[in-house]
Amino acid sequence: MESAGVSRRSFIKSTGAATAIVAGASAALPRNLKAQTPGPNDRLRIGFIGVGGRAHTHLASAISLANEGKVEIAAVCDVFNRYIHRAINKVQRGCKQQPKSTGDYRSIISDPTIDAVCIATPDHWHAKQTLDALAAGKHVYCEKPMTHSVEEAIQVYRAWKESGKVMQVGVQSTSLPVWSDVNRRLCDGQLGKVLMYQTSYFRNSDLGQWRYYELAPDMTPSNIDWQMFLGTEFGLAPKMPFDRARFAQWRCYWDFGAGMFTDLFVHRTSVMLKATGLRFPGRVVGAGGIYLEYDDRDVPDVATVVADFPEGVQGLVTSTMCCEGTPVPQIIRGHLGSFLLGDGEEISRYDFVAERPQVTHNSSIKNEHYEEAGLKNSSLTHFTNFVEAAMAGKPGDVNCSPEIGAAAMVIVKLGALSYRQGKVFHFDPETLAVKDGSSSWASQWEKMSHERASARHVPNWRAGDIGSTITPRPYQKLAGPWINGIDPAAGSKSSAD
Repeated sequence: MESAGVSRRSFIKSTGAATAIVAGASAALPRNLKAQTPGPNDRLRIGFIGVGGRAHTHLASAISLANEGKVEIAAVCDVFNRYIHRAINKVQRGCKQQPKSTGDYRSIISDPTIDAVCIATPDHWHAKQTLDALAAGKHVYCEKPMTHSVEEAIQVYRAWKESGKVMQVGVQSTSLPVWSDVNRRLCDGQLGKVLMYQTSYFRNSDLGQWRYYELAPDMTPSNIDWQMFLGTEFGLAPKMPFDRARFAQWRCYWDFGAGMFTDLFVHRTSVMLKATGLRFPGRVVGAGGIYLEYDDRDVPDVATVVADFPEGVQGLVTSTMCCEGTPVPQIIRGHLGSFLLGDGEEISRYDFVAERPQVTHNSSIKNEHYEEAGLKNSSLTHFTNFVEAAMAGKPGDVNCSPEIGAAAMVIVKLGALSYRQGKVFHFDPETLAVKDGSSSWASQWEKMSHERASARHVPNWRAGDIGSTITPRPYQKLAGPWINGIDPAAGSKSSAD
């Protein structure tokens, strides 16, 4: 049974965690710490940082893999002693093993015998813990969103590329086989020129979103390291009095999360990036407001983000947290037809809806239905994908790379900032820099139109001009400016003059 009354101080003393914490509780970690890459027959030793909520799904996956001889759950860490007790009990029951426990994640990072970490802390901690782990030579599984800010997303993306380590972002739906099938058909030109995607994540409740995380009497400063939770000394959140709601329901507050933008929009945006091959946007705008849930929250209950991509594609993600019976379906649209992907999370079937032959000029294009294999446990599949990639030392084998993680974060968090600041943002995919919006985005497309340029395409497009041109009527040859009274079509003066 969990001992809710044990103080955090006595708990750390009783588990020996105090001796495992980095000497002097220094914020800086040695930059030369390197975990050993496990051999093909070794277990991957994993430390779990943050074991309160979502981490229990990851622990269950790790226990399953531990019983197959693939991993060892080496350590668990949390700022709340009850969460640590619960995680220890779960591991002991699941694989008859006693993991090390600690209240300070740095003791896991600094342990050279640990090969990888699973990070499932509140959003505002993700970047620092990921960067520390990569610097120490660990492989990283980081729960979505990958970071708390756009700047952190770019920093983590660059650090991962330099590290050579395996990193998986925890959007388990990116492991569904359906996205590879959609991308193959899309790049082969079935939709013609890809024009937009739309996606959504609708929810409803009678108590307000994220208020279903229960507040408990044992959530007290004696049981929770509040200063470590805040991370004020690391510049992660402002100093504030202890508050059970901000500890357990942190997704409602900007200091720690971003509500639906980072909890839900990241899911849908990541799979659309996976399906289309798109990555970083060129222009982002967001809208919304708190229209119902007036319960002291910061984050909106209705929101929409629109992202325009340099490839000439628009992405839309929209949601309300106050109605779920009429969701906006997920669709990828093209000039020749669209893929209808339903409105669920675990997608295995989808439809192609053809445009009319008067537009496509191809009567053989018909509606189609496709089915792909589903997953019995997408969380276990996603975690297994990470473990196998880490064991093989192949960063490119993961299903949700930090590139997707960073791109999704840029989209959703710029959307949140747009909502809050009333701005349109531009993003440069080459320099990875954010700028305020201007007329330049519209101007480039107008210039391409005036120059009668060719359409741009999604990455890995291999269909040439299929579905990517229009067919002007003969009378369009009569268009053009009359210079000095000369008809551009006839080459003679106008009789009207």
